[in-house]
This record gives sequence, C-alpha cells and structure tokens, in this order.
Amino acid sequence: MLDKLKALPADKILMLSTLFRADERDTKVDLGVGVYKNAEGHTPIMRAVKAAEKQLWESENTKSYTSLPGDAAFHKAMRDLILGDSVDHARVSACATPGGTGAIHNVFETIQMTKSGATVWLSNPTWANHPSILKHLGMKTATYDYFDEATCAVDFDAMIKSLGDVQKDDVVLLHGCCHNPTGANLNETQWQVVADLLLEKEAIPFIDIAYQGFGDGLDKDSYGTRLLASKFPEMMIAASCSKNFGIYRERCGLVLAISADADAAKITQGSLAYLNRQNFSFPPDHGARLVTMVLTDPALRKDWEEELEAVRTGMLDLRQKLANGLRRETGSDRFGFIAEHRGMFSRLGLTEAQVLRLRDEHAIYMVGDSRINIAGLNDSNVDIIAKAVASVL
Repeated sequence: MLDKLKALPADKILMLSTLFRADERDTKVDLGVGVYKNAEGHTPIMRAVKAAEKQLWESENTKSYTSLPGDAAFHKAMRDLILGDSVDHARVSACATPGGTGAIHNVFETIQMTKSGATVWLSNPTWANHPSILKHLGMKTATYDYFDEATCAVDFDAMIKSLGDVQKDDVVLLHGCCHNPTGANLNETQWQVVADLLLEKEAIPFIDIAYQGFGDGLDKDSYGTRLLASKFPEMMIAASCSKNFGIYRERCGLVLAISADADAAKITQGSLAYLNRQNFSFPPDHGARLVTMVLTDPALRKDWEEELEAVRTGMLDLRQKLANGLRRETGSDRFGFIAEHRGMFSRLGLTEAQVLRLRDEHAIYMVGDSRINIAGLNDSNVDIIAKAVASVL
C-alpha cells in the first residue's frame, strides 16, 4: 500500500531553513522562517510565561484530560483578549486546538460540515498554509486582490472590486492584523467598508489572528475582528498564541465561533468538540494553562504586556532602520513602505532572481517572493542587508 504514495514537494520555507543551517559562511543572515527572534537570534521564553510555568510546576497536581474543547478558563481569557465586549458572549463558542494551524483546519472542517458548498476566499497573497489545507480538504477556493506589487501597499480598490463576486454564505478569510506575508494592513476606514460589503453579500467572515500585539498594540490589532463581531450574525476566528506569548512548541491555538443566538451557539459548540474528537481527541493543555495564568493574574499580565510592547516597538525600530538604510543606499524612497508595514513580515518587491543573488552572493536568506522576517534584523546586520539589497537591484 505505502508504495503507492507519491513524493510530495518540500515546504519552501522549511527547506530554506535547511539551506541556511548548511551554509558555513559566518556572515549568513536568516530572514526566512516566521519565528520571533531577539537581537541575539534567540527565541526567548517571555518573563511572565516563565513565572507562570514555575507556579504551575509547583501547584499542578494532575495530568488528566481537561475536556474535548479544552479548559473553559482559557476560552474566556482568550475571548476577552480578542473580542472584548464587542459581542454577546452567549453567542460565542470556543475550542482549544494544537496551534493556530489546528484552529484554521478545524474552521475549514466546520465549514465542510455545514454542507453549504461555500467557496472560501483568500487574499492574494496569503499565508501558504491556507490554500494548502483547503486543497488537502478538497474545498472550493477563490482569491481576492489585496497587495499591489508595485507600491507594496494594499490595493484597496482592487480588493473591493474582486470581493464584489462573493456569493451568499461564501467564507472570506481576512488577516486580523499584521498580514502574512506582506505586512500591509487595512486601516479602520477600510475595515468599515469591507464589513459593509460582506454584510450586503451575506458572506461569512473568517478572521485568522496570529499576531495580536505585534502591530499597533493589543486593542488596535483587534479592531477589525471586533468590528466584524459586532456586526455579523455569524463569524469564525482562528487564533494563535505562538507569537504573542512566545510558546511556539506548546502548540496553543483557539477557535472562536459566533452564532446568531445562544441556542445556535450550543450546537456550534458541540460541533467544534466533535471535530476535536475526530482529529486529535483532547487538545494540549500546558500552553493554554500558561496563557490563562498570564491573562488572569494582574502582575503576570502587566509584565507580559510590557514585554510584548517592547517586542512590538523593537520591530518598529528595526523597520525604520532598514527603511532608512535602503533610502541611503538607493537614493530613493522606494522602500519607505517597510516603516509603514506592521508585524513580523514585509515583502520587498524583489524578483526571485534577486532573492537568489542575495542568498548566493551575500548569504542573506529570504523566501522566494522576497518576504522577510523583520525579527531577523538587528543593529549589526541592518546596514549590511541594506547594502546587499541595493547591490542586486
């Protein structure tokens, strides 16, 4: 049987990491994989998470399962963080998952369970796992215009025009903040326009929010999500705790589903728990419990918010330094958009050939579409990178 399997293409980003590790040049720079790193190139454990882990080690007295949807305290803490008071909590169902990817997968399967035949609309471009999972599940997809390759900004007119083809009950996937891979985000006025259009179309919004707190701050980064939650009778959300809590390997994610009323929410809750049972049974709890402790303990939460804010402002500073360095090296404002983008990523607008030259000639590794991880920059390499990019233009 197994001899009938066919070799599948390697993940391009993970393959890039393999090439980087094999590169013996001391000057190599990794701007590829989307993991936060500090100036020393290390992904640290956040102070509040470390403190919560110590408390948990001292107080935890069982490793038994929680429940199929996970711990209710985690659901509440994350619901409040993401949605605030934007929606009646009785309409919200929640389910813990193995990471944000697990949450996305469960949302797609929930859509399948409705047997609506809905098309799932993705931004062009979007995170590579979105279309990959949809293809694996055999679901119908379409794309809407989003990014202007020439200006490296949101092409909002084209976006609205292409969303005009959305049909009733179609699902439109939107990045809650810090768009991956472009770093180009909708402003508040644009969020309002998108909300009104999708309401008119009777479409279902699906928010993927993986970087809350990395862009403009915890509350501002949730603006679009909360706006839609306040307006729509139904909505889906997939959240990740990997980035803003720094617990990548704990695989901590969450599905939030908004139903039309409390009775419908109970049915939705049962469906989410059913999918957990079919896919992996009980969700992992360690990371979820740490997140819950951090969000509900005033001292831990204060420390976490302070460290998260330092991470956010540090990336904004690196963005400005790279934009300044490229302005100096190229004599133009061509790359000024880098300072305007938010989150861990920006697309530089380079060709694949230029990206390969940066790798071969300068040991600078980035994804083929010229997406860079801003957290891979630091004060010692930002000018080197600026010079190298200018040299391949």
